[in-house]
Amino acid sequence: MTFTSTDIKTLREKTGAGMMDCKKALSETDGKIESAIEWLRKNGINTAQKKSSRTTSDGLINVNIQDKSGTIIEINAETDFVARNENFQQFCDGISQTCLNKKIDNLEELLLTNYCDTQTIVKDELTNLISKLGENIVIKKMKLITSDNSFLQKYVHNAISESCGKIGVILVFACKEFNDKVNELSKQICMHIAATDPKSLTKEDLDNNLVEKERLIYSEQLKSSGKPPDILEKIIDGKIHKFYQEVCLLEQIFVIDNKSKIKECISEFNKINNLDFLIKNYCIFKLGQE
Repeated sequence: MTFTSTDIKTLREKTGAGMMDCKKALSETDGKIESAIEWLRKNGINTAQKKSSRTTSDGLINVNIQDKSGTIIEINAETDFVARNENFQQFCDGISQTCLNKKIDNLEELLLTNYCDTQTIVKDELTNLISKLGENIVIKKMKLITSDNSFLQKYVHNAISESCGKIGVILVFACKEFNDKVNELSKQICMHIAATDPKSLTKEDLDNNLVEKERLIYSEQLKSSGKPPDILEKIIDGKIHKFYQEVCLLEQIFVIDNKSKIKECISEFNKINNLDFLIKNYCIFKLGQE
């Protein structure tokens, strides 16, 4: 070894690059600090490190479906200008395809996986993109959905390409056949989910803590009303029922017709078309939402 731990520390302080990158740079340059700095710059590493603390408040949601699998991924950038860059969009599609091909549902695993069909791992491809576009870029979150016995439908809102936009939805549903009418209904339900951002599929699935929080709020609002406890309880139950209609997908009023609940529209659809359409699950990503 032609360099010391002090050399590594010095190089890290000068460039902001990680320890392993500094070791690699010094190994490639016979331990020469200035040459190592140049090596890091050529490889875009110190540029990426210096930008890593900058806020990424923009970016894209990428949604992709292939056979019985789908991915929904949020990749952040600093500005909408970069989000609309063709290289950024290609990277989003590449990450999505990598996840689908390798069945990856873990960010840590993803970063160490070869990007698409190349010999470059995702982490290094990300570093190269940061260097090229001049902004910090972060793969924020992802979800892989696989369902051998179901169909998948997707929707991208505020789309700038077929797979990229500001809101992404994947719907998982069962049906004895997939035809044009099923395709249209499932797409409309995806659009509804993007518009309403439901918290659960059914009221039974809803987080009990969320329900109790709402119940407590209603109780506080009504405690000075002077009404008897039994009447207050009925009023609160009514408000909770309305809350279910606001946040549970099957209880919500379908935004397409603005008349019937989602579950009623599905029931009518099945009756008319002699089908058994059934929502099994869904996933929604909204840009910037935790």
